[in-house]
Amino acid sequence: MIDSDGYRPNVGIILTNAAGQVLWAKRIGQEAWQFPQGGIQRGEAPRDALLRELHEELGLLGDDVEILAVTQGWLRYKLPKRYLRQGRGRVCIGQKQKWFLLRLISPEERVHFDASPTPEFDRWRWIDWWTPADEVIEFKREVYRRALDELAAAAGIAARPQTPTAAGGSSV
Repeated sequence: MIDSDGYRPNVGIILTNAAGQVLWAKRIGQEAWQFPQGGIQRGEAPRDALLRELHEELGLLGDDVEILAVTQGWLRYKLPKRYLRQGRGRVCIGQKQKWFLLRLISPEERVHFDASPTPEFDRWRWIDWWTPADEVIEFKREVYRRALDELAAAAGIAARPQTPTAAGGSSV
């Protein structure tokens, strides 16, 4: 499903543990790491898509997590031209995402990738809250920063420190 502007509706999943770290997953057969995410199907509410994707990608059920927060609006990113798929119908130029912040309340051993016949990930690890915004593929970085910034308080994470250049220069 692609909207009239060419964006595919999608949910992003930021799963935290009790230490405030986030689950970082490696795409199968690649050295690409990212948060789990997936498309919203026609007629599906974002929360329902979240629960479906949570199970398909991480093998977790709704009872395994606590939903802490969701981004207020849609966060969008455009795909680089090399990733655009030409075909029948409307061309998808990018994704518009609702990001959900979840806390894992079950043992981490419940995370597994074989709930789907076509797994997307083959490894995962816990990492620091702010690391994904610097490590994800470049064209997703701004969306990751915005999602992490918006959801940090709900996770009990201090705001991202401003760098001297981001704050408008250094004061000496």
